[in-house]
Amino acid sequence: MTLLSIHRRLGRPLSVALVMAVGLLSLAGCSPRRHEVSVPVSSWPGYEYFFLAQQKGLAERYNLKLTTAQFSDPQEIVHAYLRGEIPMAQLTTVELVDICGRAPERCPEVVLILDESRGADLLAARRDVGSVKALAGKTIGMTFSTLGPYFVSRALQRSGLTLDQVVIRNMPLAEMSEALAKGHVDAVAFFPPFSDAALRAGHSRVLFDSRQIPGEIFDVLVVESAYLKQNFHAIMKLLKTWQDAHRYAHRYARAHAPEAAVVMARRQNVSVEEFQAAERGLVYFSLAEQRALLAPGGLMERNLKAVQQVQQRLKLVRPDAPLPQVNAALVQEALR
Repeated sequence: MTLLSIHRRLGRPLSVALVMAVGLLSLAGCSPRRHEVSVPVSSWPGYEYFFLAQQKGLAERYNLKLTTAQFSDPQEIVHAYLRGEIPMAQLTTVELVDICGRAPERCPEVVLILDESRGADLLAARRDVGSVKALAGKTIGMTFSTLGPYFVSRALQRSGLTLDQVVIRNMPLAEMSEALAKGHVDAVAFFPPFSDAALRAGHSRVLFDSRQIPGEIFDVLVVESAYLKQNFHAIMKLLKTWQDAHRYAHRYARAHAPEAAVVMARRQNVSVEEFQAAERGLVYFSLAEQRALLAPGGLMERNLKAVQQVQQRLKLVRPDAPLPQVNAALVQEALR
């Protein structure tokens, strides 16, 4: 019923108070549209903060409905994105470069640095293999759609070897611990939680980890370009929610109550101690710190160029593949 119809039915002038009351009631039905975003989550400690935010309702303050789509393996997220089933993904920069090489028309944009790996990614071998150099002629298990080939090539390079001097076996991450224990491979490239069982069993030793190549292994949130244009403000709110999830977890850690770690460890089916140990191999950057990292010519652009060059040398990416773009606008807007 409009104000005019009310006026006509009453047959006399409306009071100012009545006009204001009816006006407020009409505005109540015009609240800002609630955005909805779904983020894929797989087994990697740095990917868990969106799940934590969902569980704790941290997106509600931004009028954002956040859900997570759970995948058992990071490579499944890569394949789902390539099939067009999801518009965003949490990936390593190596996986991102791979996507842009395989599907240039769907090459996504980097909008957030989730973490840098400094010790969480591992090259582990049977205990009778004493060094990376000793892997010459031996079999290394890795997952081609993850950062495996890049990571192993960098480990070998630092010991004077190349991928041509080892035998590469493509295998799922979940099978690596058993393959190593049974001697089906001599070494594997993996990360938590997949590495936890192997290291816990004591049948392997770490030969190389990502601390030895600082500034090279990053995980990022990427978004398909058309989806990003249509949902810019929703993704910006998502970045704020991610920052709030880290603050929430940090607040509980300082209080010696690892409630946030419990939530994230439970989803990965690992102990709180294992989850916290894995996180010690990661570095997180606040949104304020990411302003410079995502800027034109910044660390992220340089990293993507370096990763692409290595992937092209390994003939894993075509020479004409597009370089992923870095979009710093969302972080800038989220910091306002």
